[in-house]
Amino acid sequence: MRDRRFILTVAASLAVLLFCILASIACGAKSVGFPTVIQSLFHLKEDSFEINVVRARIPRTVFGILAGASLGVSGALMQAVTRNPIADPSILGVNTGASLFVVCGIAFFHISNGNQYIWLAFAGAALTAVLVYGLASIGGNGATPIKLALAGAAAGTALQSLVNTVMLPSTQVMDQFRFWQTGSVGGASWADIRLLCPYFIVGFVVSICMAAPLNTLALGDEAATGLGLNVPLTRALASLAGVLLCASTTALAGPISFVGLMVPHLFRMVLGPDMKKILPMSAIGGAILLLFADTMGRILGRPGELESGIVTALIGAPVFIIIIRKAKVKSL
Repeated sequence: MRDRRFILTVAASLAVLLFCILASIACGAKSVGFPTVIQSLFHLKEDSFEINVVRARIPRTVFGILAGASLGVSGALMQAVTRNPIADPSILGVNTGASLFVVCGIAFFHISNGNQYIWLAFAGAALTAVLVYGLASIGGNGATPIKLALAGAAAGTALQSLVNTVMLPSTQVMDQFRFWQTGSVGGASWADIRLLCPYFIVGFVVSICMAAPLNTLALGDEAATGLGLNVPLTRALASLAGVLLCASTTALAGPISFVGLMVPHLFRMVLGPDMKKILPMSAIGGAILLLFADTMGRILGRPGELESGIVTALIGAPVFIIIIRKAKVKSL
């Protein structure tokens, strides 16, 4: 029964993803019909207005798939490592930590290379994750969901004030940073995709390899140790993969909130807690959500567009409140 449910969920998710891909290519300031999109995909070398529109939107769509998948898997990993249902890069302040290091790089070292963005974002995200988890672990009961949310909010507020302190005195830095910090896949190019792919592949492969150990870790540290699991190594590798996926995406697209919170929750309700199913489905679901947000931003903001980070925040904030209010929020 469970295998049948998983197969049906995969099939339905892939169908929705295909629809979102076509909608992402079709919708914009100039809309193109689905039949024209499908036909144009097989005649990209020809020269016509519709084909040029389709050709221009393909990199944005491909980047949206990779970015959404990265954020979905990153959120699933963070929730599994902390055994906390509200662990997410945006809620834990990880995105803000990445933003701080990026804006410091722009202001003090005049960086403009995407690869440099990624490594600075990775350092900032990793340090912030350690800081927030450490703060939440102080006192009794360890890092509970509410304590993690409060520590993330406090760290995020403090780090955001530092971002503003660094950014505001320089008009050039502010102009370079302000569009990035809203989170968007709108300016994506094939160069960005080539840059993101290695980090995505490494992070995703490591996360899939960690699925079985994370299932064991869900039994509790003592039980997992008794079954022969190296708990510190499992947590370290899974956290490293999650931060790598989050930081690389944040560096190139800006901080996009709530994707890693909503998607793992949805599939956990449908498929149960098995990380062997949750991780790949979080990748598919994250791609669907980000493409949907990006497409809706273009439709609602015509003739301009709303950044996808704004749309995901509008969707995710109510979901976050609902999760916080649930009685079962204490543990996964």
